[in-house]
Amino acid sequence: MRPKKTRWIRCDPGERCFRPQCKTLNKLEGVYLSLDEFEAVRLADLEGLMQEEAAKRMRISRPTFSRIISSAH
Repeated sequence: MRPKKTRWIRCDPGERCFRPQCKTLNKLEGVYLSLDEFEAVRLADLEGLMQEEAAKRMRISRPTFSRIISSAH
């Protein structure tokens, strides 16, 4: 197996479990994201970047970015 390349992540989310705020916590399961997934969601969904540009910012290939964002969604 090939070793993982270093991924560039701009910020640490601080939290690793995300839940909707509109429902009580005891009725929901958390969603756990890796740092790669968090950064991919931030770049694609929050900043609205295309996959090619987001992949360049993370210094990974576009197909790798596609796999990470699919896993996060």
